[in-house]
Amino acid sequence: LKDPLPFREAISALHDIVISDLRYVPKDKSALEEHQKRIAQRETAIRQGAATARREELRAESLDPMPEGLEAEHRIARDKYWRARQRYSDHLIRNDQSLWRKLMPCDPVITVAEDSLLFECFSADESSYGCLTASRDLFDDVTDVAPGTTNVDYSWNLYDHFQGLRSYRQTRFQLDPTGFEVATNETLLDAPLENSAYQAFGGQHREEKIDLPSTWLRGFMQLQSAMVMPMKRVRIDRSGVYNLLAFLTRSRAKKSPRAIRFQMEPGKVPQMVLEPWEQVISTGTVAYEGIADVIRIWGRDRLQVLRRLLPLIDYVDVYLIGTGMPSFWVAHMGDLQLVLGLSGWTTNDWSGSSAISQLMPPMHVAENELVEIAAAFRADASMTFERLAGGLSMPRPKIAAGLNTLAHLGQVIHDLPAQTYRWRQVMPEPVTSEQFGPEDPETAAAHEIEKSGRAKATRDETLPSGLRLIEGKADRDGLEILLDGDGRILKAKCSCSHHFKYGLRKGPCRHLQALRNKVISTSTQPATLERWYQQYWN
Repeated sequence: LKDPLPFREAISALHDIVISDLRYVPKDKSALEEHQKRIAQRETAIRQGAATARREELRAESLDPMPEGLEAEHRIARDKYWRARQRYSDHLIRNDQSLWRKLMPCDPVITVAEDSLLFECFSADESSYGCLTASRDLFDDVTDVAPGTTNVDYSWNLYDHFQGLRSYRQTRFQLDPTGFEVATNETLLDAPLENSAYQAFGGQHREEKIDLPSTWLRGFMQLQSAMVMPMKRVRIDRSGVYNLLAFLTRSRAKKSPRAIRFQMEPGKVPQMVLEPWEQVISTGTVAYEGIADVIRIWGRDRLQVLRRLLPLIDYVDVYLIGTGMPSFWVAHMGDLQLVLGLSGWTTNDWSGSSAISQLMPPMHVAENELVEIAAAFRADASMTFERLAGGLSMPRPKIAAGLNTLAHLGQVIHDLPAQTYRWRQVMPEPVTSEQFGPEDPETAAAHEIEKSGRAKATRDETLPSGLRLIEGKADRDGLEILLDGDGRILKAKCSCSHHFKYGLRKGPCRHLQALRNKVISTSTQPATLERWYQQYWN
């Protein structure tokens, strides 16, 4: 590694993405819960004593006493185990984050390409994506290189080892299918690992390959498929990034909306407007070239990971798909580029997946066509869309749909800094639906209701308070939804059993989801492949 310091800062920012978890954490009510638990235990003991006495009386009267309820005992023991496991996890988060971090499934994917080295990661709350691209020019000596992909755990030990990178020490990376190793010292890089002088100058650290959890794969692939889509680009200079982060650090919105609104007009410098303050921040001096548009995105609190990179950043390119869709912030730092993908939701739940699903092609691509597209990458693992389309005989809409599908299967990645598509296999074989894990049944049922046309809105009104009131039906009459400025459901009304039992605590029921998807603008999906291509790609 020629210059370790920029790499140290960039890879440390990637670690901030890995451990990022902005999910809501309720107040600590452990003392109250413990008091209530003791009261409940006393009441339970009294009831159990009375029940036991009565049961003994009945057994004495019965000629054929009933056996003990094994199923009930099993259910009680299982509930006790999961409650204890959740309490232990919460305890580690508050008191021993190092141990909690070692137990977390946060698994960076490392890819060796012909011209670069890629480190990809996904945040703990599955809402942020990071990709650090290191150019081959960043390294002095590169030997025994073969393209491939592996995944390791970005542990605290590995993070601490990266903090030891210095300009006066040589740094060596070693990657193989089983893991990733970093070695630092001054002059003894070729010395044996057991050499005491080698250990004194920094030593080495190795992370072994680990398995990827299904929820990680689902969210990771959703953002990967979104990255493949063509996007509008807005360039922000370093001062614009500083002004944005400085204002967000000083200010804290107490009510919605909390979006960044990009206002783009051809020939003019784009502007960022921070809601709800309506604070205008200029992106710099580069004029926008394209069709006039206004796009609102969410997830701005996660931009704070860029603070550490401000001294290194030359400029940042922001890639936008549409309102409520993921956005990608590409920080250019010479031979290093960091891609920060913001999904726009805090947890990888129904609201995010329903929006992402609208980007998918409206029809499946045949397996033989996917094989043909994949075969084109054998000659060159990195190609632009124009070059790929020129080498294939199938129509451009089919190629675009094929790239989207391959990205969702973990086989292709869109390299935004280089504006090329790379062949990158997260898994040795294409990811299957079984590895993704089952889709939420309420969300799946909502898609079915919406596709069959059984959802209909009878009222869609913006109230004086700025909230949006929606009334309608979706397999049930009398549905009501109240949305805030960010499109989130604040209150809802439905007569189904799911809503009666859980309310909104486990996400809206299928009927509310279907009605919401019917009326929000992001749910309008092209009916044909040609229209999909014209809307997103052309």
